[in-house]
Amino acid sequence: MQAQAILDMRLQRLTGLEREKIEDEYSELMKKIEYLRSILADEQLLLNVIKEEIIAIREKYADDRRTEIRHAEGEINMRDLIDDEEIAITFTHFGYIKRVPLDTYKSQNRGGKGISAMSTREEDFVKHLVTTTTHSRLLFFTNKGRVFRMDAFEIPEGKRKAKGTAIVNLLQLAPNEKITTLIPVDNSNNEELYLLLATKKGIVKKTKREEFKNINKSGLIAIGLRDDDELIDVKITNGEKDVLLVTENGMSIRFNETDIRPMGRTAMGVKGITLSGDDRIVSMNLTDEGHELLVVSEKGFGKRTDINEYRVQSRAGKGIKTYNIFEKTGKIVGAEMVAEQDQIMIINSDGILIRLQIEGISIYGRVTSGVKLMKTEDEVNVVSIAKINIDEE
Repeated sequence: MQAQAILDMRLQRLTGLEREKIEDEYSELMKKIEYLRSILADEQLLLNVIKEEIIAIREKYADDRRTEIRHAEGEINMRDLIDDEEIAITFTHFGYIKRVPLDTYKSQNRGGKGISAMSTREEDFVKHLVTTTTHSRLLFFTNKGRVFRMDAFEIPEGKRKAKGTAIVNLLQLAPNEKITTLIPVDNSNNEELYLLLATKKGIVKKTKREEFKNINKSGLIAIGLRDDDELIDVKITNGEKDVLLVTENGMSIRFNETDIRPMGRTAMGVKGITLSGDDRIVSMNLTDEGHELLVVSEKGFGKRTDINEYRVQSRAGKGIKTYNIFEKTGKIVGAEMVAEQDQIMIINSDGILIRLQIEGISIYGRVTSGVKLMKTEDEVNVVSIAKINIDEE
């Protein structure tokens, strides 16, 4: 019908309609030209228009960056451009990580108050402290039994009191997944080395290090875990040393690594110690002849004990007492194999750090509590310790 109506129109009327349309378009164009000329003639008006258009574009199209800037393969190796320096890496309870030069922290006397290792929010505290070099690689083990890998120089450097970078911005962690252990590894290809893993329920496992070579961005399974268990400690070993487990309630057990057969990466492991009640593992060490075991408690007490006081037992036993726990000492937070020339770093829940010479810490018997190593205020506890080897100095 519409087509027929157009056909019935006279030519003069059709011409008039088309002319009217052209005149309307001309009028609109002249108004637009006048408006654009006014913008070009007024700098402030021009800036306002640009601002409005940019805001409109942002509101319509803006979203989070989807690309990730990485070093292209086949180009310059970043490791070759970075000095191999000694560093300390701190990692907090709420997942913030940073690296600082190791000489940032000077050695102090036993019983001192320490210096601030970083600025933390009120509820946060430094949980892990690792000393290594910028050219080493770090393996990050999680409470869920997964492992991630990163070059040490990829961890953003920060000032001594800086909070650091959120680990979730560096690693692809799952919800409720937390880093429980991070260890530095060198770049050698020694296939005779193993990773020894321990869980809070006293399970241990030994796996060849070569099974952890190709770790992708999503990480790998490091150990199979039962629902109520978590991974708490990992060591690199040659597979022939004695293992010393220490519990929160002051128990310990020493057994030879050969009692643990090598297992696949996803295996669950075997029992290392039989725990009593709600006790749990706080540390695992590999023994060295001529060294002592340093034990540190929540309230800053500690001692060295000759390793020969810990007899070798069969794996999976109940173990023997390694520390006398009292209200003034609190429970055990960590234990390390040390030599006199080593140093130890101790950090409390306020982020305060103290660095001590091992030779200044007295040697006591196995069933004792030791001396005060770090002053602690009310409701402030020691949360982490880390050994500094003589070759790191």
